[in-house]
Amino acid sequence: MSRRIQLFCCRVEKKPRDTVLILVLCFARIHPPEFFKNKYAVDEAHYVTEISSVLASKKPAVLLTLRGVNTDSGNVSKEASFEGISQFNVNNTILHPEIAECRVIKTDMELEVLRYTNKISSEAHKEVMKAVKVGMKEYELESLFQHYCYTRGGMRHTSYTCICGSGENSSVLHYGHAGAPNDKTIEDGDLCLFDMGGEYYCYGSDITCTFPANGKFTADQRAVYEAVLKASRAVMGAVKPGVAWPDLHRLADRVHLEELTRIGILKGNVDDMVKVHLGAIFMPHGLGHLLGIDVHDVGGYPEGVERIEEPGLRSLRTARRLQQGMVLTIEPGIYFIEHLLEQALHDPAQACFIDNDVLRRFRGLGGVRIEDDIAVTATGMELLTCVPRTVEEIEAFMAEGQSGAKSFDSLSSQKQ
Repeated sequence: MSRRIQLFCCRVEKKPRDTVLILVLCFARIHPPEFFKNKYAVDEAHYVTEISSVLASKKPAVLLTLRGVNTDSGNVSKEASFEGISQFNVNNTILHPEIAECRVIKTDMELEVLRYTNKISSEAHKEVMKAVKVGMKEYELESLFQHYCYTRGGMRHTSYTCICGSGENSSVLHYGHAGAPNDKTIEDGDLCLFDMGGEYYCYGSDITCTFPANGKFTADQRAVYEAVLKASRAVMGAVKPGVAWPDLHRLADRVHLEELTRIGILKGNVDDMVKVHLGAIFMPHGLGHLLGIDVHDVGGYPEGVERIEEPGLRSLRTARRLQQGMVLTIEPGIYFIEHLLEQALHDPAQACFIDNDVLRRFRGLGGVRIEDDIAVTATGMELLTCVPRTVEEIEAFMAEGQSGAKSFDSLSSQKQ
């Protein structure tokens, strides 16, 4: 069955600026229900205009509609409504928690799609690392990431607005919004913190790479980066079913405090630092979040799972125990955020642990975040993200890119 649509654009041709009459004929094909039945492997398919009569023929005792709050974002799902729904007994409270729980545990097919989003997004991050040059705008690298994901992976959308912070912008957790649209010029000596993920058939990815714009870490940048990497690897080593997510956050926090003490920014007993929540000054966000159809996916706080009202921990997007089939991000970070540092320096309980002379050296560094996507397995975890992570890997990879190795961008331009 097909339907012909005629579109007219008419302007009288009297003046040079006017155009001639245009007639456009478009053919919009309407597929039969059988097409959708086969495409989506369902038992029945009907046109939307028939929804009321088809449902009435089933004589349902109750219609379940999907309405509920995403405990992460606060967004409310919009329940179905159609002409004639008032004739049915409708319940809009039962379905949402059940659907949310189904989304928390991924099927094998869902995991395959998430592996794909991570593969393409990881390769796109690597292209950005090869292409970055001092003097570029942050948004140029955002554009390259999106171009690669779409051209090489068919990923038309990103999972969220790209965060491309360089220099002090790397300490802004959600930089890249409309008020700060990735528009700074990248300078020599800047750290780049690029948090970007492509989306495929609604399934997201969420990856952060931090690297030096000029391809070489300074001693201070290296020290902070390796502290975060150590926390990341410690958490990955502890992931397995049954482990409480807040405990993994606490583990990352402790590693950060130990490493900041080793660097010299902090001094004193780490256990005492934990008691005054000093870690939240340097990592004010939670360790990570559930990932799936939303980048911050549903199911973080089902009934019976309570939030922890402590600095740092109150920002956790879930407090659940891990289960096989969950997909989450692991994203520890250390940031030098001016107002939080000032807050700590004016709090005697925290200031006593800070060596202000050493801290002063780091205050313009910005921040470091390392974010990977993982799937919980029966005995541990599967790392879905694949990008250079150690200092040595990053510097070698960027040196290769700067030595004239063919990049995706240059190859694309040669084809044209």
